Amino acid sequence: MVAKDSEVFISRIIGLPIVDAVGDQMGRVKDVVCHLRADGMAPRVKGLVAELFARARIFVPMVRVRSISPSQVAILGQVDTRRFQRRDTELLVSADLLDRSIGRERRTRIFDISMTQVRNREWELSSVALRSSGGAGRFGFGGRSEPQVVSWRQIPDLILRTGRTPAHLVAEFSDMLPADIAQELHDLEPDSLAAVVRALDDETLAEAIEELPEDEQIELISALDTERAADVLAEMDPDDAADLIKDLPAEVAEDLLQRMEPDEASDVRRLLMYEEFTAGGMMTPEPVILDTGASVAQALANVRNESLTPALASMVFVCRPPLETPSGRYVGAVHTQRLLREPPTTMVASLLDENLEPLTPDEPLTQVSRFFATYNLVVAPVVGTKGQLLGAVTVDDVLDHMLPDDWRGDQMDEAEAIEMTDA
Repeated sequence: MVAKDSEVFISRIIGLPIVDAVGDQMGRVKDVVCHLRADGMAPRVKGLVAELFARARIFVPMVRVRSISPSQVAILGQVDTRRFQRRDTELLVSADLLDRSIGRERRTRIFDISMTQVRNREWELSSVALRSSGGAGRFGFGGRSEPQVVSWRQIPDLILRTGRTPAHLVAEFSDMLPADIAQELHDLEPDSLAAVVRALDDETLAEAIEELPEDEQIELISALDTERAADVLAEMDPDDAADLIKDLPAEVAEDLLQRMEPDEASDVRRLLMYEEFTAGGMMTPEPVILDTGASVAQALANVRNESLTPALASMVFVCRPPLETPSGRYVGAVHTQRLLREPPTTMVASLLDENLEPLTPDEPLTQVSRFFATYNLVVAPVVGTKGQLLGAVTVDDVLDHMLPDDWRGDQMDEAEAIEMTDA
């Protein structure tokens, strides 16, 4: 395990085997993907390029990297096996930077670059090792001395100059919330919008689309080529993807579903079976589900998953196998706040909220909203006629369906008007 603030030199991990949670090798590290950031911040490491045994190259996000050792890189969870496609604003450390000559006389080259874990599974480029080929280079290193280590700030190729190009906008987006990125996309002229969308990674674009007004969602997804549109839909929350697909022409929607990964498409197809303003139509099929034998420690480890929204992390659901929706028999729910008050070895199944009756998938929005108000909840289980857990409705989904259809557009127009007034 690499501790926070410790450095890993990238040349030393190129070629290392990548192993999954059970220790099986899935491929090898071929490169490290990063992008520049605005306001003088260090370039952020987005993930690894992994080469599988079939020589296909895929992208592994850094959030999936559990540990880096001298002998291997260990990852957690499933990774997307679609072929890696580089975006215009991305840098490949090995391919683009290592061995590059720099300085006025081009006598100094980049020998290595290190990355540092600054937060939980969040990495940045930190130091650059330089080696001179003789004479005095721009950085003052002469002869054939040992590599000299400098800050990334001293390397022009790692500094983003001021401007409003797609690269600058994408760099700014890396430290913005999805709703703020959506506002920026909403304000862009069509040509600039198209360029920025091409440069954005699928995950960031998907999160921003979820925050756009419905008509802009449709317009943006329809402007993408079919393959990329399917990739972006796959990155969206299944309930948001289902809501968007419902508004597309039937033949377009089916084409996109056919191009999505089968598991991702099946989640969306299940949600499409329900009316939009019902519990089934609003639910997410990916809540936190535990077996009846799980302990409090295991439950808390699951809700620490940083990809979970605060609402989904506020409750765990206990079921019989299988533990994916639709699950085996639903047993009950436990509030995370209750978990925090219990010893780690306590069985979660002994802590069920006996007063919480689940929703049925056909319950209308009016009943769902009353349910949330009655039980003071931010997430609620949805259980089918056979007693299986189908998913969970979160309070933000309820509010989204209760507000007027154009509430996002009104909010963005108000923000734009305020900016113009301040100017």
